[in-house]
Amino acid sequence: MKTQLIPLESHDDLISVRDRMSWAKTPRILLIWPISGPVNLRAVDLKVLQRHAASLGAQVGLVTRQNSIQRTAQELNIPVFHSTGEAQRLPWPEKGLGPKVERRAPRKDLRALRAQIRVQEAAWRGNPAVRFLTFTIGVLAILAIGSLFIPRAQIILRPEKRTQTVILPILADPALKSVFITGRIPSYELSLIKTDSLEALTTGEISVPRKSATGIVNFRNLTQKEVSLPSGTILTSIGLPGVRFLTTESGSLVPGLNTTLDVPIQAESAGATGNVEPNSILAIQGDLALVVAVTNELPTSGGRDLIIEAASESDLARLRKDLMTEMENQVLAEAKGLLNSTDQLFPDSLRVEQVLEEKYDPPIGQASLEVTLSLRIEFKTSYASGDDIEELAIIVLNASQPEGFVVTGDTLSFETEKTYQTDKEGTTRWVTRVTRTLEEEMDIGKIIGMLQGRSKTAGLRQLENNLDLPSNPEILLNPDWWPWLPLIPFNITVVTK
Repeated sequence: MKTQLIPLESHDDLISVRDRMSWAKTPRILLIWPISGPVNLRAVDLKVLQRHAASLGAQVGLVTRQNSIQRTAQELNIPVFHSTGEAQRLPWPEKGLGPKVERRAPRKDLRALRAQIRVQEAAWRGNPAVRFLTFTIGVLAILAIGSLFIPRAQIILRPEKRTQTVILPILADPALKSVFITGRIPSYELSLIKTDSLEALTTGEISVPRKSATGIVNFRNLTQKEVSLPSGTILTSIGLPGVRFLTTESGSLVPGLNTTLDVPIQAESAGATGNVEPNSILAIQGDLALVVAVTNELPTSGGRDLIIEAASESDLARLRKDLMTEMENQVLAEAKGLLNSTDQLFPDSLRVEQVLEEKYDPPIGQASLEVTLSLRIEFKTSYASGDDIEELAIIVLNASQPEGFVVTGDTLSFETEKTYQTDKEGTTRWVTRVTRTLEEEMDIGKIIGMLQGRSKTAGLRQLENNLDLPSNPEILLNPDWWPWLPLIPFNITVVTK
């Protein structure tokens, strides 16, 4: 007979084995257990697989050497073999879902037995009066329980209030690590790097050469020969620095000692420096100086300078001062944004730690209508933590707190009396006024005890007679039509305003 062999793996479970069995088209299905490693199947799963095989019209068998699986299969009447060959050779037992269970016939005296054990209800329980009384008691019990837990009351008291104020001198020292009642607290340092630039109009002036000076020089022959005077001959005036001139025309001296020739000249460089006095151009550059002499009988003229705006030292100083002021204001504003709202920043502690970059464009002395200064600076400033200031204030306030008063939920109020003063060591001193609100202490447990179970009118009278309050108390009941205050103390709330 054909048999479908299904080898099992260690990861197989009931669902995967059922799916693989559903594909079988043979009257026998043989599940082969792995030699090593368990399969994720329980004893009850074998019963399910047996029923599933029966629904497919097949019989399931096992190949396994595990004793526990063999015992369970034998109880379910599932054939077990040691190998697949043995399963092919040996006959399989008849199909069955397991050992037969003998069905017993139902007993015929069940109705009589049920009548014997039924408890007969007492006659008084069926009485309408008893039933009505029981119902009434139950309703009253529920109302009694509701009267304990449902009503709630809020007691509003307005005790005496006082304002506690202390003048607190504070010293913030960077060397401290904790708060002292003497008024000394730690100070902390904040480092910020700021980059900014500023432009301004220049106020300096410089002279820019505009036109070259011109004139006439007289050459004198020192020989008996003709001397050629080429254009572009370089001449120099006496004095320091000497001004160089160039001849603008060529010429020649006729033979003969002391023969002369006038030649036009022009200053090599433009500017007023080319305007020289008479008889000041005496030097000739080159070998020509050995054979001729030169002089200017008239002064040179026409050299002019143009006065234009330029960057100056005063521009730099003014621009640096303005830019530093602007950057310091920006740094202080940025530092405040980085700190908590209660922290105290010391503006007078702001200092320049180092100038990382400074650029002045154009350089000093260079012509320009505008000048730009760019700075990149590391600033440092000191501040005090708001938590440290509050801790110091609470210590001092608690030391002088009046007896019989407690602190309300209001926060502390600070007002600076004297401005910050930071010395060279980085220690900052200032004086601040600290204020908080106190109220008369109320014994909540005692107040609740005197009000439990009383009417609203009696409760108000108890409060007015036993408490010294500046204004009348209030009692709010919920529901508002309920006449008495709750008996349970947890349902009474005392609120002070």
